[in-house]
This record gives sequence, C-alpha cells and structure tokens, in this order.
Amino acid sequence: MPKVLVVEDDAMIRTAVTRALTSKGYAVASADTAMSGLQLAVSEHPDVVVLDLGLPDLDGREVLRMIRAISKVPIIVATSRGTEEDIVRSLDAGADDYVVKPYGGAQLDARIRAVLRRTADPPEEPVIEVGGLQVDRRARRASVDGHDLDLTPREFDLLHYLAARAGTVVTKQELLVEVWQQPYGGSDKSLDVHLSWLRRKLGESATEPRYLQTVHRVGVRLAAPGAPEQEHEQGPEQQQEQEPG
Repeated sequence: MPKVLVVEDDAMIRTAVTRALTSKGYAVASADTAMSGLQLAVSEHPDVVVLDLGLPDLDGREVLRMIRAISKVPIIVATSRGTEEDIVRSLDAGADDYVVKPYGGAQLDARIRAVLRRTADPPEEPVIEVGGLQVDRRARRASVDGHDLDLTPREFDLLHYLAARAGTVVTKQELLVEVWQQPYGGSDKSLDVHLSWLRRKLGESATEPRYLQTVHRVGVRLAAPGAPEQEHEQGPEQQQEQEPG
C-alpha cells in the first residue's frame, strides 16, 4: 500500500484529497503547514508527496527544495498557480509532476501511479549461468568454473548478449547492430576477431568449441558444454586465430 503525504493548507481540499486517495487504496498522511509537512516527510517516509505551493508559513517551492535535498521521494506539485513560469520553476526545483487546481481524485491517482512507475527501482538483474559460465551484468564480471575472465568492455558486452540468449542462434548482423551499435551493419571482421579472443579466454577454439558454436551460414550460438552442437561453419575466426593487438 503506497503511502502518500498531502501538504495542503486548505482544510476542505485536504479532506477531499485524503478521502479520494484512501478510497483508491493509499495510506495517507496530511499536513497543513510547510514545517509540519517537512517533519512528516522525514518521519513517515512517504512514497509520494503531493505538495501545494501556497502554504501559510513557507513558499511551497522552498519546501520542495528542502525535501529534495534530503530525499528522492517523488513530489507532485498540486496548486492553483498555473502559469508556465510556475510550472517550469517547480520542475527545475525538483518536482516530478505538476497538476493545476481544480483536479479530480482519478487524475491525481493516475499521476501518482505514473510517478511511482517512473521512479521505481529497476528489478535486480539475475546473474546468468550457462554450465560453468557466470555473467553478472551489474558487476560487469564473468567467470568460468569459478575463475574470473579478464574481458575488455566489448568482449563482456558480446559475451553477455550471447549468454542472455543461450541456446539461441544469434546472427552476426544482429551482433553488429546490438553490440557494436552499427544500425546499418558493417564489416564482420572485428566481430570475428572478438569472437576469436573470447574463445581463447573461455578456454576453447573454433575447432574445439565448448561454449561458442558457429552455426553454418547463420551465426553464433552460446550453449553449455555437452549441449548438442549444430553444424559448424569454417569462419574467419576458425581459419586464423588472431592474437589481441
């Protein structure tokens, strides 16, 4: 149940907003002054703050800056000030959204849900495991059978892309677009060289693959050692294993 802090000095509006949000399933705390709102922002740890600018003891933008200095909590400014200057200054001061009075409970609910989606922590990406290979994208670490691999940034990106699609044949054109960021494709010579280097660091070769299988006329497939192999193509990385420059 998300917790919302409403900072609004008008008692009727504060009551109406509290009632509307409570009916939508939110836990609501409210304050009628800037200072009490700041205290609740610290003590209640709200998930969202709905902040009026016209407060009796301190301008709402000052409250906005003070909250933003100590917290990343999403802040929706809800005020009767509707000029472009007011909106821009509030957003520049750290507001995540801005709604002009009068507004309905459904609109405020939708805006709260939107800022919660935008500011939610991304789900923790699991470590990819394929046989004895482990690839941790967040830490940018990869290991085989417990031994860390010393990979260049491009080698790591290539390995992660293939490991995330383990068992699937990935075309060289796709690798050039997604890993090399070449939207119109390009020469696959660099790709062949990086595949050759990556094979060596994985303890294999094109003629004796363990994880990286070159699939005839299609592309590359990463799979656990012992997985059924597909037909291999004698590619440039197989014809000549090149040393890193």
